[in-house]
Amino acid sequence: MFKFSKKLQALPPYLFLEIDQAKRKAHAEGRDIIDLGIGDPDQPTPKFIIDCLSQAALDPANHRYALDQGMPVLRGAIGDWYKRRFKVNLNPETEVLPLIGSKEGIAHFPLAFLNPGDLSLVPDPGYPPYKGGTILAGGKPYLMPLTAQNSFLPDLKKIPLSARKGAKIIFINYPNNPTGACASDDFYTELIEFAVKNKLIIISDLAYSELAYDGYQPRSLLEFPGAREVAIEFHSLSKTYNMTGWRIGWACGKAQLVAALAKVKSNIDSGIFSAIQLAGVAALRGGQDYLKSMCALYQQRRDILVDGLNDLGWNTLKPKAAFYLWIKIPPKLEAISFAARLLKDANIVVTPGVGFGQHGQGYIRLALTVSQARIKEALERIKKIS
Repeated sequence: MFKFSKKLQALPPYLFLEIDQAKRKAHAEGRDIIDLGIGDPDQPTPKFIIDCLSQAALDPANHRYALDQGMPVLRGAIGDWYKRRFKVNLNPETEVLPLIGSKEGIAHFPLAFLNPGDLSLVPDPGYPPYKGGTILAGGKPYLMPLTAQNSFLPDLKKIPLSARKGAKIIFINYPNNPTGACASDDFYTELIEFAVKNKLIIISDLAYSELAYDGYQPRSLLEFPGAREVAIEFHSLSKTYNMTGWRIGWACGKAQLVAALAKVKSNIDSGIFSAIQLAGVAALRGGQDYLKSMCALYQQRRDILVDGLNDLGWNTLKPKAAFYLWIKIPPKLEAISFAARLLKDANIVVTPGVGFGQHGQGYIRLALTVSQARIKEALERIKKIS
């Protein structure tokens, strides 16, 4: 009866919803499902963060509308964290903006700068809101292939002049979802030069910076000379502190870009529940030893799963960061049908790579968000159907 808008019709199906529906159906049938699909941490939020929320929720002062710009104490905690972690000095008043999870900020940002027909340079495969936010803003995604041959980094030299001239935004995400790839210092330096030359805004999604292994420490784009003039960086407490459902993150970087996003948000939402903001302060200022134990846990899971898959002949590499395995499936197989077979015959949920873009065809993504025992059980199930 009613027709969707052209923008809504242009959006691809959101794969994670489809995966969740398939998973729910399998659970309803009484099947024992091992979920390696959506990257949602299985460990609880640390108790000291929950305790802070509980106390803050009892205070009536926190029951009112929050400030759109975020509480000063949270903006200050974010600035202090960036200084400790990356040696980057941010002005909490003008260069930090708390978000209702980094996803909403990433999706809303194109509304601030794209006019109808403008391009954004989007990694493919990539996190779906990069493309979705562009489309909803009336822009057009120009896809940058991420391939194994180029270490899953966009080849900036291959972007044609017409795309460079028509683009206003370039998205990057390292450590990367879905591939687990990490960016080199040389790449960041080249990216900044590319953005300056082509008058592009860099959107850096740094959600996985704190999940790293084997002594590796991911860097912030804002550490590099010139980045502060062209970039806005997004971060989140979701994966770092097992707070996916809490919906709290932030954007930081060039004041003009932060202010533009703040103006968009002031017309859309009324800020983050103040008690959750205070819990975010507790997370950022609390003991960080918790992170070491979390990384050690994911590293153990990574090693068990990668070694087990390699024993089965899957030729899988160990990522240095994030909690995903990006696995090339056997030649001549299609990602969605291969994932469907794993669900049907082994009761294992994985994410087809094509859900992250056309260049994800031929891959599946596995998340390290189940226990070691369940990972071992998944390996046994895969062995039986191989």
